Amino acid sequence: MIVEMKVPSPGESITEVEIATWLVSDGDYVDKDQAIAEVDSDKATLELPAEVSGTITLKAEEGEAVAVGQVVCLIDTSAAKPQGSAEVKTTEKTAVQTKVEPLGAASASNETTYATGTASPAAKKILSEKGIDPATVSGSGRDGRVTKEDAVNAVPSMGSSTEASDRDSSRTKLSMLRRKVAERLVQAKNETAMLTTFNEVDMSAIFEIRKKYKEQFKEKHDVGLGFMSFFTLATVRALKLFPAVNSMIDGQEMITYNFQDISIAVSGPKGLMVPVIRHAEKLSFRGVEEEVKRLAIRARDGQITVDEMTGGTFTISNGGVFGSMLSTPIINPPQSGILGMHNIVERPVAVNGKVEIRPIMYVALSYDHRIIDGRESVGFLVAVKEAIENPEAFLMNNDIKTALEL
Repeated sequence: MIVEMKVPSPGESITEVEIATWLVSDGDYVDKDQAIAEVDSDKATLELPAEVSGTITLKAEEGEAVAVGQVVCLIDTSAAKPQGSAEVKTTEKTAVQTKVEPLGAASASNETTYATGTASPAAKKILSEKGIDPATVSGSGRDGRVTKEDAVNAVPSMGSSTEASDRDSSRTKLSMLRRKVAERLVQAKNETAMLTTFNEVDMSAIFEIRKKYKEQFKEKHDVGLGFMSFFTLATVRALKLFPAVNSMIDGQEMITYNFQDISIAVSGPKGLMVPVIRHAEKLSFRGVEEEVKRLAIRARDGQITVDEMTGGTFTISNGGVFGSMLSTPIINPPQSGILGMHNIVERPVAVNGKVEIRPIMYVALSYDHRIIDGRESVGFLVAVKEAIENPEAFLMNNDIKTALEL
């Protein structure tokens, strides 16, 4: 029996996906639930498992965009699982590699004809736009003709010639996820009145708490006491004080949420991903750290789902892990605000009329000025600052051990 495998729906709003990578070859035998392909949607990369066991016939190419519900492969369930298939494949591969071409084939491919170096009409147009002489382009078509693909890949000469190995370039198609991220970033810049306000935070208090309790916290909860829990809970508090920052524009209306779902920007193998910490307002330090760890691992391993990346009301981005000192983070639409964390550097600061060296982090809030005024944006960032500089009073109710569940 031949089973048609169709693209399942990764989410409500997704109508097409892209075949990122086939994990099997045409004609391979696959087992039920074996991962046969990785597919990119505009929100995540997901694995496509085989529905049944049998011999597979691929019906879509890598990089091809396919609609949800479209047939991408056929599986013949009547085929028996081959014995020693790995050995057979190795033998076949060796045989192909040792195949000798007829003597005439090699000599014929090197012959120069009237067509050698001649560009097709499409190639001529592209080369003309690039200002490249067709005679300088090596043709890969029949009899050495310059094809459209040759013209697209041709690079204009810049200055004196150098060794070819020093001037290599590569052309890689952007994944659907990367294209969607690019589209959303441009959308945020073009469709919002985005402004950024900055402040600096003295991290001394958090350093002292972590120094004193991080080992005990790790031993009891099997998760580290990092900076993200402090910043997430400080953000939750600030969003409650300034609800306009926890709002979104919908046409001519403003939607304000009475809950705080915090998106955290994570760098994964497929690019930027923004999983969501649900109901962060209900989580403790332990709960936030456990959720951050879980989502980061799933994003890194490419297992994050669409549902885990949708519905956030505010975003936190930590560029400090890459060494960034200062940046202007871009809003994650349709949200109206994003908090940027940066690296921590010891700096001289004035404290009670004296100069002291303190661990300082610059923080940035990018916001949509259409619904968030200067008072709310500055007030929000000041609220984050005061909670970080005095977490015992503002985040722990003056009881550190109870707050850390120790």
